Amino acid sequence: MNKKKLKIIHTPARFYPDIGGVNKYVLDLSEQLVKTGHTVKVICANEPNSDLKNINGINIRRLKYLFKVTNTNITLTLPFEILRSKFDIIHTHMPTPWSADISILIGKIMKKKTVITIHNDMDKTSFLSKIITEIYLHTIFLLSLSLVDKIIIVNDEWEKSFSNTSNILKRYKNKISFLPNGVNNEFFKPLNIRREKDTVLFVSVLDKHHKFKGLDYLLKAIEIVKESIPDIKLIIVGEGELKKFYINIAKDLNIEKNVEFLGEKKQKDLVKLYSKSSLFVLPSIEIEGFGIVAIESMACKTPVVVTNIVGAAKDIKENNSGLIVPPKNLQALAESIIKILKNPKLSEKMGQNGAELVKERYSWKKIAKSVENTYEKITK
Repeated sequence: MNKKKLKIIHTPARFYPDIGGVNKYVLDLSEQLVKTGHTVKVICANEPNSDLKNINGINIRRLKYLFKVTNTNITLTLPFEILRSKFDIIHTHMPTPWSADISILIGKIMKKKTVITIHNDMDKTSFLSKIITEIYLHTIFLLSLSLVDKIIIVNDEWEKSFSNTSNILKRYKNKISFLPNGVNNEFFKPLNIRREKDTVLFVSVLDKHHKFKGLDYLLKAIEIVKESIPDIKLIIVGEGELKKFYINIAKDLNIEKNVEFLGEKKQKDLVKLYSKSSLFVLPSIEIEGFGIVAIESMACKTPVVVTNIVGAAKDIKENNSGLIVPPKNLQALAESIIKILKNPKLSEKMGQNGAELVKERYSWKKIAKSVENTYEKITK
């Protein structure tokens, strides 16, 4: 029996070539949906500025935005763009309130089915943002959750990890499905290049919105590791306003010669870096939604060290693909890094286990089918 071909709209705040977990989720999922015959349109802010209107069959409509609020582009023409579009399902994404809430509301007005993927908890940094976020969560966010047809959460441990929104989400448990993030393992795979000894890789945007990735803790852990492994090398991929802040931390810790800031890198460069690194570390300290970069590195047969709030931490531990540590625990983080770097056989075994785990559970082909099934159930 042939599956129904659907017209799907995605509304992330931003979209390719901007990097980031939500962007990659929308790109990879949309590519798989197009391959199976569905029509996909992405409506997003024009950031970074681009004239690109089509990627592998994905139609893109880029809108001007006025400013940002909590890392969300405010695109006033978004509701009008949705209203004049033909679609069966609108699939939106959090934590970007404007685009998500407007998409769900307009979808409801048009009597169309709506899906929201919640990639992360809502961040509350400054005193003012805490007040604004609390008001939003108990008003507009609640309304959106009551209106949306299906809620997808990428972190199986969301009830523990999402400290700011878990109690609210629990009210709508009947709508929630856990579907993890995925990896294009036809692209992310080990390259035939030599691994560099005692090299640790970290990948993230280096701005205030991604400070929860825990790079400052990793730098402090590297200071401890250096006592046992003097030639330890930490490779940092990413750009942002906090780059100088992290450079100064490395100088203060007297590890600047052990740390290299590579800046932002394209996906093809990331595959090379994953493949030649000895270890990948994601030391997130709070509100980690999933941690896709850890899965990408595993697809390249690189062992990982992650904190227990990372979305795939449970699978990583059960499949012996890396080591799991508590957030903000410098000693445990340092000891785990040392253990893997000093045990080549363990490192190789963990790398192999990780690649097999990604193939079995985190392949986008498999995950896209689950999302497709979700669409079909709510459009019957």
